Amino acid sequence: MKISIITPVYNDPRIELCIQSISHQQGNFEIEHIVVDSNSTDKTVDILQSYKEHIDVLIREDDNGLYDAINKGINRATGDVIGILNADDKYQDNFVLDAVANTMSNTTVDICYGDLVYVNDQDNIVRYWQSGAYKPYKYYLGWMPPHPTFFVRSELYENIGLYDTTIPIAADYDLMLRFLLKNDVSVQYIDQVLVRMTIGGMSNSSIRNMIQVIKDMYKTWDKYNQFGKYIVPLLHPLEKSPQYLRKPPK
Repeated sequence: MKISIITPVYNDPRIELCIQSISHQQGNFEIEHIVVDSNSTDKTVDILQSYKEHIDVLIREDDNGLYDAINKGINRATGDVIGILNADDKYQDNFVLDAVANTMSNTTVDICYGDLVYVNDQDNIVRYWQSGAYKPYKYYLGWMPPHPTFFVRSELYENIGLYDTTIPIAADYDLMLRFLLKNDVSVQYIDQVLVRMTIGGMSNSSIRNMIQVIKDMYKTWDKYNQFGKYIVPLLHPLEKSPQYLRKPPK
């Protein structure tokens, strides 16, 4: 099995830890790491050069935002399974992709995902996103799986579509809802932490962006379900609150 990992980046030297995390993965599978750099101008350029032996495809060109960059990576991917790992994130351990490969070796499974922890700059856990097994009704309560833990068979992107670049911040939410709820593909939950994600992120970086997420979610539900658009954007922030109270895994 071949797993393609796509990393979008722009002026973020933390990608060094991301690349190391991917290159250290162990198991019976092949890795293809695709980095899409939006023409960085800082130390990121030197890091990408120094790790060129660990990067299978490097795209350096202007784009129209994060999801346009990811779509470029998907279009270049040759793996059986595709995952996304942002420049400031890393895998929980060296056997994450082995768990993914074992899960996706079941040919009836089209998508898998797991849990995620948010960490601060000292790599201390501050929030634990325990996603749990998928049930369609959960989407109506504001649930979503952690995007960096979301692995998809490549043909789904061909059959169902890529990220909607008209949705500024929550195109990941739109894509996952489209795959899981609207198209009802086969999905398997991996009951373990897969990703250590740096606290922050585009959707949480400002009040303005948080409001934009609500607008994006409304737009998404308006496309697929007339009822969901009135309740889910409001329930989504509340659904996150237990993540701050759960005890992180040891």
